[in-house]
Amino acid sequence: MSVFTHPEFDNHQHLSFHCDPKTGLRAIIAVHNTSRGPALGGCRMFPYSSDDEALTDVLRLSRGMTYKSALANLDLGGGKSVIIGNPREHKTEELLESMGRFLESLGGLYIAAEDSGTSVPDLKVMGRHTSHVAGISSRPGFDGKPSSGDPSPATAYGTFVGIQSAVKHKLGRTDVNDLEGLTVAVQGIGNVGYRLARHLTDAGAKVSVFDIHQDYVERAVEELGATAVSAEDILFLPVDVLAPCAMGAVLNDESIPRLQAPIVAGAANNQLSRASHDQSLWQRGILYAPDFVINAGGIIDIHYERIGADPAIVRKHVESIGDTLDEIFTRSARDERPTGEIANQLAEERFEHHHNHQPVGASNPG
Repeated sequence: MSVFTHPEFDNHQHLSFHCDPKTGLRAIIAVHNTSRGPALGGCRMFPYSSDDEALTDVLRLSRGMTYKSALANLDLGGGKSVIIGNPREHKTEELLESMGRFLESLGGLYIAAEDSGTSVPDLKVMGRHTSHVAGISSRPGFDGKPSSGDPSPATAYGTFVGIQSAVKHKLGRTDVNDLEGLTVAVQGIGNVGYRLARHLTDAGAKVSVFDIHQDYVERAVEELGATAVSAEDILFLPVDVLAPCAMGAVLNDESIPRLQAPIVAGAANNQLSRASHDQSLWQRGILYAPDFVINAGGIIDIHYERIGADPAIVRKHVESIGDTLDEIFTRSARDERPTGEIANQLAEERFEHHHNHQPVGASNPG
């Protein structure tokens, strides 16, 4: 397995592999950049088909967190961790405690939060052996409701705000609070996808859904009036908005030519299989909301949990995702360049500027 020559290696500051035969833990932590602050990102558990697939995922995800935090104007760097295994079959308390000890060994360089396959209770188990976990404190949430630390509500709301921005720019809907009749395909209806679908239906949109877990689909159909569709069809429906909210790399050479939605705006990380697919979407006239911009609500919420803030401040910051996307969409149209390219440029400007303007004597956490 190559690392430095890996196609997803992007001058990452740190990469750690950990194996604990006693608990069955096999995990990787990747820290991409800490010029703005300590690396914070989710801990994902997934039954990767190979070690190389896990490495690819953690390298891509950690880089995405650097860009996400920069575009969200947070004093955080980018990192991510992955546990190789099926969370429904292989997750044990002993494995999670072992992961906590692995996190502790990095001394705070990386801070873990929940992600696909992990939960707030899981992070609390890890927290028995490390203080370097986040998103686990009970507090008033960004919406004023009690929160256990789960960032999913903020992620879903930020994605909803982003869809409103995309609809305004692409479809000319000036009243973004009224989405009556808008059609949206939501791929992945877990914690984030379900909440996003609820925001959409509350605003008058009609939602079609798919998830690999049939019970999730049934809940959306029964509670939201959603339409269930197959895995083969969900990406290619003739809808106004495609919202990928599951695993990444769904936008690729095979899928992009078949898309019928004029907008792609969802909460999944790393939706593009390759960076060049940003250009492919633009050439087809599809407005793409870069995933690391639109799904930043969760990291914003976790950031404020760590420093403490009034829920109204958190909500306002999450809503600023729409302003950032407005800027990206406007610049993309003006400069005739893909939205992902514009977003990358903005992010690099922000974390490079921050790095170059550290006070004399300031230390880089990496």
